[in-house]
Amino acid sequence: MHLAEMRGLPQALAMLLRVVQAQLSALWLCLAPFSCRLRGALLPGRSPPLLEEGAGEPGGAEVPTVPISVNYHFTRQCNYRCGFCFHTAKTSFVLPLEEAKRGLAMLKEAGMEKINFSGGEPFLQERGEFVGKLVQFCKQELKLPSVSIVSNGSMIRERWFRRYGEYLDILAVSCDSFDEEVNVLIGRGQGNKNHIENLQRLRKWCEDYAVAFKLNSVINRFNVDEDMNEQVKALNPVRWKVFQCLLIEGENTGEDALREAEKFIISNEDFEQFLDRHREVSCLVPESNQKMRDSYLILDEYMRFLNCRNGRKEPSKSILDVGVEHAIKFSGFDEKMFLNRGGKYVWSKADMKLEW
Repeated sequence: MHLAEMRGLPQALAMLLRVVQAQLSALWLCLAPFSCRLRGALLPGRSPPLLEEGAGEPGGAEVPTVPISVNYHFTRQCNYRCGFCFHTAKTSFVLPLEEAKRGLAMLKEAGMEKINFSGGEPFLQERGEFVGKLVQFCKQELKLPSVSIVSNGSMIRERWFRRYGEYLDILAVSCDSFDEEVNVLIGRGQGNKNHIENLQRLRKWCEDYAVAFKLNSVINRFNVDEDMNEQVKALNPVRWKVFQCLLIEGENTGEDALREAEKFIISNEDFEQFLDRHREVSCLVPESNQKMRDSYLILDEYMRFLNCRNGRKEPSKSILDVGVEHAIKFSGFDEKMFLNRGGKYVWSKADMKLEW
């Protein structure tokens, strides 16, 4: 309403309108920048503008990383001696069960949806009872959507499945070759035990006890030319993780390392050729060195996040001492790489629609 129109109104009403008009003008000045953004976002062919990192937080603070999927290597001890191992037996420490549970509850509170227990060999501690109790705790009490284990499979017995199988979503078993001589050469063997025969037995138990079966293979100089199509298709895992052999300073290379993995290393071209040879295996999930270094949230035996970006494992402080939000800042975790490598998938057996 213009001034000329206001003259015909009672003085009190005209004054009130001036006050309202002034307030609306001030409000418009505050909202103008946002209206420009919104108008630009709604134009045909234009994408909404992205907020800059830290926008919306007081002082431009970074948004905390959510530990959606965590790999907890609660032990470094192992009964195998794989020559390329990049998480070696540098300590024999294992947290007391209740302390491990406390840390897992902290991770759940911070947003964890999936926990993977690894090692070392997880079934060495108390002959599988320790990891079994953690699996049951995470599924029954924390009610995590996904609980999984990575194991070489050599120490798993059927009685473990009878007791803990209902709480486990995925069992991943490591097998690098379907030639037993190659497995022994790599170091994935124990006396007279046949690794491949045991793999077949575990696959059957997974089916019997409603646990999704996953296969992990590290591609290296001794198996890079192998054709595994027939055997993998026969096993029919929900996922076949295919890793490029990786060097980690202080673990499998360097002066203070317990392994010398240089002789196992393959080129990127060799790795791509292996993947191309197995392109018809629909469940294959490849992981190059770059993806492995940056895209995992790894907790060690002290519940410290391990940053592998610089080619060695640099630990944070323990989440038990400083909390998840502070410790995870030093994890080196690349969430975009995590998503690009397919880190988020259907990981709860209740959603997999498998025929048990």
